Amino acid sequence: MSAMDLDAPVSIAPQVRGEQTNATILCCNCGAPIDGTTSAGALCYDCVKLTIDVSQGIQREATLHFCRDCDRWLLPPSSWIVAALESRELLALCLKKLRGLHKVRIIDASFIWTEPHSRRVKVKLTIQDSVSEGVVLQQAFEVEYVVAYQQCPDCAKSYTANTWRACVQVRQKVPHKRTFLYLEQLILKHGAHKDTINIKEVKDGLDFYYSARNQAEKFVDFLNSVAPVRAKKSQELISMDIHTSTKSYKFSYSVELVPICKDDLVAIPIKLAKQVGNISPLGLCYRVGTSVNILDPSTLQTADISTPIYWRAPFTSLADVQELVEFIVMDIEPIGAQKGRWLLAEATVARASDLGSNDKTYYTRTHLGNVLHPGDSVMGYMLTGTNFNSPQFDALEESNTYSSQIPDVMLVKKFYARKRKAKNRNWRLKRMTRDEGDLLPKKADQERMDKDYEMFLRDVEEDTELRATMALYKAQQQAKRDAEAMSVVETDDGEDETPHIDMDELLDEFDGLNVQDKH
Repeated sequence: MSAMDLDAPVSIAPQVRGEQTNATILCCNCGAPIDGTTSAGALCYDCVKLTIDVSQGIQREATLHFCRDCDRWLLPPSSWIVAALESRELLALCLKKLRGLHKVRIIDASFIWTEPHSRRVKVKLTIQDSVSEGVVLQQAFEVEYVVAYQQCPDCAKSYTANTWRACVQVRQKVPHKRTFLYLEQLILKHGAHKDTINIKEVKDGLDFYYSARNQAEKFVDFLNSVAPVRAKKSQELISMDIHTSTKSYKFSYSVELVPICKDDLVAIPIKLAKQVGNISPLGLCYRVGTSVNILDPSTLQTADISTPIYWRAPFTSLADVQELVEFIVMDIEPIGAQKGRWLLAEATVARASDLGSNDKTYYTRTHLGNVLHPGDSVMGYMLTGTNFNSPQFDALEESNTYSSQIPDVMLVKKFYARKRKAKNRNWRLKRMTRDEGDLLPKKADQERMDKDYEMFLRDVEEDTELRATMALYKAQQQAKRDAEAMSVVETDDGEDETPHIDMDELLDEFDGLNVQDKH
C-alpha cells in the first residue's frame, strides 16, 4: 500500500522566490493576473480547482463483502481481514477496493458515517495530484460502500465432509460454563480463533476445526499459555496411496481444562499443601490463570499450583458457586493484616434464611474486611452440617492438625443489591460465532446458560483484576440511553450498590456494521 500512504498536505500555491520579475498574463476565465511562466495554461489557481477534477476515474461507489459465518471481511480473491481489528485496517481494505486510486496521492481518509440497517458505509477521501509542472491540486470527495454478505472459501469448506484436517476438542467437566466464558474472551481478545473454519458447541465444551495441522497446534499452544490445561494428540488415517505410500491423516487434540473455577471451595491433598508453601489444605480458588491460585481466608496466605503439579495429583472442588449461601454480617472487626486488595477481619454472620426464625450466628475469619460492613449481605459456603463426598476433606476431618481448623462458614464475596436490569449495562462483551450442531438447547438448558452468563458478567463487574485481562466494549448508543432512563426510574427507592465500570475502561465498538464516526 505504498502508493496509498497518508502524507501531510502539500500547498498548491507556488513557492515565492524573491521578487516577481516574470511576465504576467491574465486568466482567460476570470481575468486575474497570474505568472505566465508557471501557470497551468491560461488559468489561475482558483479556476484550475474549478475546472480540473483530479478524482476523475476513481470509483464513487463500491461493495464490501462480509462473511457472517466467521465475521471476516473478504479481500479478493481469498484473503481477509478480521473485523475486530482497528478501523485503519478496514480503511485500508476500503481503499484497495477502489479502481484508479493508485494514480493519486492520498492525504487523508476517514469514516463519515454508517447505516447499520441498510449496510452502508461512507468514507471521506482527500487526494493530491499534479495537474502541470509545479502545480499540485488537492481535492476532497466521498465514496459510499454497500456491505454485501458472501461466504468465504474456508467457511464454504466447513460445510463439506472431510475438509478439516485438525480438530481441537476443549473440555471442562464442571456444572457451569463460567471458565469457558472467560476463555472465550481471552480467545477473542488475542484473535486466537481467526484460523478456524468452524467452531462447534458440544457437551462439556467446544470443538475448533482447522484446515491445517500447524494451525491447530498453534491454538493448543495458546491455550497452554493462558489456562491450566493438558493436551493429548491422536491421529486417524483417512486415505493412502499404495503406489507412492502417501498417507493423509486427520489430527485430533484433546484439551482438558482443570475442573476448578474461580470462587470454588477446595480441599488440597495434605501432602501437596505442604509442598506449595505449607498452606492450609482448605481454601478458596481466587483465580485460574496459567496456574490454580489458592487463598486461605483465615491467614491471607496464597499458593500457586502449577499445571504439571496439579495433573500429577489432580483433585476436584468441594463446592462451586451454585452452592453459595447468603449470609448477613452482624459484626466485623479488622485485625490488621492486609495483603493487596484483601484485609483480614473477624466476622460474625447469620444465615439470611435464619433471620426471624432463630438467633443462630457463626464466627469466622475472612479476607473481605475492606468491603464488608455490619448489615451487608455476603455469599459463602456452609461447612457445618455439610457432607462432602471427598477423600481430601475426609482426610482433613481425621487429621489431628487440621480438623480443629475447619471453620463453620467460609465467606467468598460480597453480595450486591442490584436494582438495574441486566440489559441496561453500559458495556458489553463480544461472543464467538459458533455452530450449536445437534445440541439445540432446551428451555431449561437455555435458562441455565443465561444464568451462567449473567453470573460471569457480575464477576466482571465486581473483579477489577478479571476484567483487566479482557476487552470490554461500550454498549450501543440507544441501549445506553435506555439504560440511563431505566436506572433513574429503578434507583428512586434506593441506591444501586452494583460496582460501576468506568467508561475509560471500555473500548469503542467496532464490527462489520458498526464503524465509529470520527467526525
